[in-house]
Amino acid sequence: MKVVAFERSVQGTGASRRLRNSGKTPGIIYGSKDPAVVIELDHNALFHALRKEAFHSSILDLEIGGKAQKVLLRDYQMHPFKPLVLHIDFQRVSATEKIHMRIPLHFTHADESTAVKLQGAIISHIANDLEISCLPADLPEFIEVNLANIEVGHSIHAKDVALPKGVSLVLHVEQENPVLVNARIPTVKAADTEEAAPAAAAAPAAGAAAPADAPKEKDKA
Repeated sequence: MKVVAFERSVQGTGASRRLRNSGKTPGIIYGSKDPAVVIELDHNALFHALRKEAFHSSILDLEIGGKAQKVLLRDYQMHPFKPLVLHIDFQRVSATEKIHMRIPLHFTHADESTAVKLQGAIISHIANDLEISCLPADLPEFIEVNLANIEVGHSIHAKDVALPKGVSLVLHVEQENPVLVNARIPTVKAADTEEAAPAAAAAPAAGAAAPADAPKEKDKA
C-alpha cells in the first residue's frame, strides 16, 4: 500500500493544532540508522486507510518528496470522541532485519466442523491476532486458522497454527502458547421447577371436595 506524506519544518502544540485545522495529520518516521523525520499527511486519506486491515499489518510504501521508503504503522492516536486522527507513527524497515508484528487471525471452516454441525457447539475466539517474527518480505497480511477439525471441549493454541514459510512466533508467545479459540456446548438454563412446585401444591387438585364449613353455633335458649 502506498502512503504520500510531506516533510514539515514547524513543530510544537500550536503548529500541530493549526495543521489539524487545515485537514492534515502530524506524524513521524523513525528507525534504521537515519534520523527521525516529522511529517504531515492528508487526514481524510489517512482516516480511510486506517479502516483497512492491511494498512495495520503490511509493509507500506511511504513517499516523501518523490522518494519512497518501506515502513510499518507502529502507533496512532485518535480523538476521544471525534473521528479525528491526532498523530501517527511509522517505523522504517530493513529487508535484512526481522520485524515483530501483530498479525490478524482469520478463522475459517467453523461451520464445517462436527462440533458445530452435529453437536451445536459455540466457537469462542479468545484472540484475534498473533505476534510473530519474520523478515519484511515474508510478512503475511493475515494468518488463517482452520477450524474444520475442532472438537467439543478442545482448544486451538498458538503453536497449533500452521504458520507461513519464514514466519515464527515471538519467544514469549512460543513459551506461553496461549489459547486462540475453543469449542464448547452452550449452557442451557433449566426451567425453575423448584419455584413452580410450591405453587402447584397450594392449589386444590381438580375434583377435590371443598373443605366443610365450620359448624354453626347452636341457638341460645
